[in-house]
Amino acid sequence: MARDMSDKEILKMELDQLKKEVSTPRTALAASCAETVSLVEELVPNDPLIKGVSDDKNPYKGDKGGCTVT
Repeated sequence: MARDMSDKEILKMELDQLKKEVSTPRTALAASCAETVSLVEELVPNDPLIKGVSDDKNPYKGDKGGCTVT
């Protein structure tokens, strides 16, 4: 796409992108980290990687047979 554009068009596109980035509201890192920690702690009880998956809901466990590589 950039090959079909002149230098002026490319610079205008970059300027437009920078204007968008400047107008993006910023959040303090400490606030973002606190939100992330609270979200993770809230979701821990339902997280299958921490809690595990019961055998009846696990699609990879059971008497479905094996895999044979030939």
